[in-house]
Amino acid sequence: MAAVEELEEHEETAKGEEPGEETVETSLEEILAKRGEGEAEAGESEEESVLAVGRDDDRVESLAVKVVPQQPTEFVCKKCFLVKHRSQLADKKRMFCRDCV
Repeated sequence: MAAVEELEEHEETAKGEEPGEETVETSLEEILAKRGEGEAEAGESEEESVLAVGRDDDRVESLAVKVVPQQPTEFVCKKCFLVKHRSQLADKKRMFCRDCV
């Protein structure tokens, strides 16, 4: 008999019918509406932070590297697009370096 009583108490607890406890019923639509509002607010703040990061990138910084034009002893590999010395040229026809052949 004790098992039957425990089962009945468990069913009452699961249903939320204990005395002194109020049951709260909310529809799925209300929950989804609340969730949608929270996501919209989070999306707006995320969008603002992304825009703020973009504004910081507007500063112009000078490069500390001096660009030198291609020398006559150099070539550009047609496969890896790296500038290499002529001694690295493996295929003159296709202009591939030793690493790409």
